[in-house]
Amino acid sequence: MKRSLPTKIKVRGAKVNNLKDLDVDIPLNEFVAITGRSGSGKSSLAMGVLYAEGARRYLNALSTFTRRRINQMGKAAVDSVEYLPSALALRQRPQVPGVRSTVGTMSESLNILRLVFSRLGSMVCPNGHRLEPTLDVAENMGKLVCPVCGAHFMAPGAESFAFNSDGACSTCGGLGEVRQLAADRIIGDETLTLEEGAVASWHLPGRNFMPTVANAIGIPTDVPYKDLSVADKERVLHGAKQTVALNIPSSKGKIFHMDNAVYENAFAAVEDSLATTKNDRTIAKLNKFYTFDTCPTCHGTRLKPALLQQLVNGHNIAQVCDLPVSDLRKFATTVVDWLPAKMAHLGTELIEELEQSLQPLVDLGLDYLTLSRPGATLSTGELQRIQLGRTLRSATTGVLYVLDEPSVGLHPANVAGLIKAFHGLVAQGNSVVVVDHDTRIISAADYVIEIGPGAGKNGGTVVDEGPVSQVVKSKKSLIAPFLNGTTKLRERPVLAPDKLWEKGRLGVTVNQRFNIDHVQANFPKNRLTTVTGMSGAGKTTLILDSLIPAIEAEVAHRPLPTHVSQLERSGIRRVVTVDSVPVGKNVRSTVATYTDILNRLRKLFAETPMARERGYTNSRFSYNVKAGACPVCNGTGQISLDVQYLPDITEVCPQCHGRRYNRETLAVKWHDDSIADILNLSVDEALPIFAGENAIEKTLQILHDMGLGYLLLGESTPALSGGEAQRLKLVSRIGKRQTGTLFVFDEPTVGLHPLDIQQLVRVFDQLIEQGATVIAIEHDLELIANADYIVDMGPQGGRLGGQLIGTGTPTELSHNAHSITGKYLKDELERFS
Repeated sequence: MKRSLPTKIKVRGAKVNNLKDLDVDIPLNEFVAITGRSGSGKSSLAMGVLYAEGARRYLNALSTFTRRRINQMGKAAVDSVEYLPSALALRQRPQVPGVRSTVGTMSESLNILRLVFSRLGSMVCPNGHRLEPTLDVAENMGKLVCPVCGAHFMAPGAESFAFNSDGACSTCGGLGEVRQLAADRIIGDETLTLEEGAVASWHLPGRNFMPTVANAIGIPTDVPYKDLSVADKERVLHGAKQTVALNIPSSKGKIFHMDNAVYENAFAAVEDSLATTKNDRTIAKLNKFYTFDTCPTCHGTRLKPALLQQLVNGHNIAQVCDLPVSDLRKFATTVVDWLPAKMAHLGTELIEELEQSLQPLVDLGLDYLTLSRPGATLSTGELQRIQLGRTLRSATTGVLYVLDEPSVGLHPANVAGLIKAFHGLVAQGNSVVVVDHDTRIISAADYVIEIGPGAGKNGGTVVDEGPVSQVVKSKKSLIAPFLNGTTKLRERPVLAPDKLWEKGRLGVTVNQRFNIDHVQANFPKNRLTTVTGMSGAGKTTLILDSLIPAIEAEVAHRPLPTHVSQLERSGIRRVVTVDSVPVGKNVRSTVATYTDILNRLRKLFAETPMARERGYTNSRFSYNVKAGACPVCNGTGQISLDVQYLPDITEVCPQCHGRRYNRETLAVKWHDDSIADILNLSVDEALPIFAGENAIEKTLQILHDMGLGYLLLGESTPALSGGEAQRLKLVSRIGKRQTGTLFVFDEPTVGLHPLDIQQLVRVFDQLIEQGATVIAIEHDLELIANADYIVDMGPQGGRLGGQLIGTGTPTELSHNAHSITGKYLKDELERFS
């Protein structure tokens, strides 16, 4: 019989999020790019249909016992999906690694290296005699006898070299650093009295009455802290806990009596707060009171010092982990020759395994990283490539790989390696679907599917599809002008050289921090500057680790960070850092709650005749309050059904039908609409309805002007893309004077279509017109081309980076022969000329 294998995944009737009963065929065994404007439905198709169904169907083949232990996905809202392979996904925003994660643990190369040291290492007996590498470790389960002194001992196993387990340094617990509360950070301003707020840690929640308690136990609270006696300063910082009875006046004049008010010293206020919280934001706030120093016992290696006696070819495991991957591969090639002949076979197998685990890091341009590099210091792009590297190692076939924005955080020079990886996966017999806006990735695809034409309710359909050669000539395609260079690249006027610096300049000098060694950089005030360079070049170190902490320290009258020798602040008093981390943590956070819209809506509804007649106050119209919320779903609009070993099923609430409120609250109408009806409107739909309601209209207009007019007022904010989240965070800032404010954007083009980047540039211009200074850490060439000034770090990453390669306007940098960014920028400028 003649067999014909399917060539396409057939999706029929997809209704996930804003997809409008979508029918589409996706080629199998090809590299397919899905593109479209932010919020158009790209990720809904890729992640919500293809990955969700592919993963679900694969897991259904596993045993019930296994499935109960896996976080499963529910059935996608789609009529049918035919010829769908098992699916793996790499998401746009990898989870931020914890303090115990390193490049070695995340890439899993450290697991193999631990085996290398435990099986092949030259160890030392308890009496200090060094032994040659021996097979006895594996054959006798680690039981050894010293040939010199006869001592019996156990050789350390692979688990012994794990700093997250048996091998952790006893002083730092395997973290490599110790932290200590710093008195100069706890006392914010010595010239203030305790009543005026000299103790910064007494500003923490629940401790604002501590000066009153201090006064009750005899510490003067009306004297500047610097003038207190040594004994009183000691009581403020380290005084014993004690209880007193006192009266505390409120801001409204009421008196609250406390029989057992506890005095908590300035240090204890921080320590007790840290002991009772798991909130990441609170922990980050409390960490500002600490200094972090290298552990004095393990000197940052994270391991018990005794483990460093075990050597492989003269190196201990910490030294090997500190080698860049490129050097580690060279070291690995010397190990087998160093071993005794009878261990060559075991050594060859382990070293081959190690080299295979490192190869994807090399292929994806990460060979400058060390295995000891903390995961939390990696950029989003580096995290994604490590994730992709693990996938490439598996060398599977017949799998559907779904990647959401893999170009995030990637320098243009690294995109070629990424494209090579995609073609490699296809060559292995897999299918690759990539959601992306990068024109080079789209141009390299075998097939393009464009979702749109707009976002939200205006999206969810296929605008165009076909091979790149076809799409690039299409009149209906929104991405085509950016592929063929027929659109306008530069949206902003180019400043004359004498105008660039006329408002002043910021300047910072970084002496020694990570790979930066004495770099002095300037940034024009009240202008748009992009900081560029390859991953690991030092961009984050220069801005987030140096410039921002230095400004905040000087504003707070604290010493500059030790690695910053000079700062020129030029009147900057406030720093606003804007990243792409989602807004809110659950479905209760919506566009209306994050802005001031819901508070004002509640007031409007509370003033209606029916609400007054029933005695409803503002709080009645909050779905987070029991009086107003639907009693079945408690205001979430949905319920979760536990069906044991099957994935939990999330259903629209059967009582309120997703409207969040109870019937009595929904009966109150404002201009014939209930509050749920209003929340179901998009920003653009709400604008004419609230004409004349100045406060609401102003916020809606700002959202519209920022290109977010398609968002529903009741839309869950954690589900927004990175670009949408960044713009939403700016809503409260637009329309106000921003003189003296520095806005720092970390990868602001995350998830943005080129048309949305043009919108973002207009938002930056609004901030600049209001007096702000804008600095963006960025790889996207379209945004870089629209900057007033560029600070380029490099020339590459890691130890090959950390230098200031070039500065100037986009045109000036494009002619800088030493700048890798400049080379790609020149190509981009010429393509659109």
